[in-house]
Amino acid sequence: MTVFVTGVSGLLGTNLVLLLLQKGYTVKGLVRSKSSYKHISHDRLQIIEAELNTDLSVYLQNVDIVIHVAAVTRQDLISYKDYQINYNATENILCAAVKAKVKKFIYVSTANTIGYGIVSNNEVPEYKTMLWPFTRSLYARSKAAAEAHVLSKQGDITVHIVNPTFMIGPNDSKPSSGKIILMAMKNGILFYPPGGKNFVAVKDVAIGIEKCIQVGKNGHRYLLAGINMSYEDFFRLVKMFTKRRQVLFPIPSLLLLVAGLIGDILRSFKIKTSLCTNNMQILRVKNYYDNKTSIAELGIQYQSIEKAVAESVEYFRQECK
Repeated sequence: MTVFVTGVSGLLGTNLVLLLLQKGYTVKGLVRSKSSYKHISHDRLQIIEAELNTDLSVYLQNVDIVIHVAAVTRQDLISYKDYQINYNATENILCAAVKAKVKKFIYVSTANTIGYGIVSNNEVPEYKTMLWPFTRSLYARSKAAAEAHVLSKQGDITVHIVNPTFMIGPNDSKPSSGKIILMAMKNGILFYPPGGKNFVAVKDVAIGIEKCIQVGKNGHRYLLAGINMSYEDFFRLVKMFTKRRQVLFPIPSLLLLVAGLIGDILRSFKIKTSLCTNNMQILRVKNYYDNKTSIAELGIQYQSIEKAVAESVEYFRQECK
């Protein structure tokens, strides 16, 4: 099969393309600039240079699967219109996929469009409604809007949504989530917030997406989640693999709230910063998720987060040489 993938230069995109090529797929990868793409070279990989908001129909001829990974994820943007591309690009690519008679469309969203927290035995995690403070997150809201559009088209094309949590692993060249690993590798003193989140190996997310190609159900969402950990426990885990002498200090909740208020003032003057009250509130919650649906329906066997952290640390060690 031929697969069209957006966002192939990012952490997930790079690992996904590697897996797809290993599995025998032919891949068309979309990038904004060919000159800046230096990741993977393969005889079954075609790199296409185009913008997400242009007509992509010509590139989708004879394509079986579209996987839309690319998104604006920055947390320092000030208005919702700055994230509107997450909806507009999804609408544009999905329309082109239907027009080209593509068989399946897989949308990579975020776990933050789903309510966090422990679920009961009879509860389906994917059906939990998005909760505060993510209901006020401009990024999460844009992804939720895109999800709704994707699901509205399930009568025209087979669609799946995957909702990964915080991804850890190698090939994070930008870096994105790997910044948290680099911070632990470079700093002797680490400050951690009071909350926690779910950490997942990026390779498992790639596997989950490929499983959707094979056995995913039309219109279904799949939480791709690893292990729930406090920030303190995660940094202690990273410390084991960096083998650095480090001192860990908790950040008081009050200090986070003060930082958020300062960020709100800066944003009111149109100064871009990731500091804001809502982002600081996010750092205070236990943003935990359950992966039982993806295990039952996709058959994923999640690897340990220790392995993902070890691979990430080794990747950055090699890159920093």
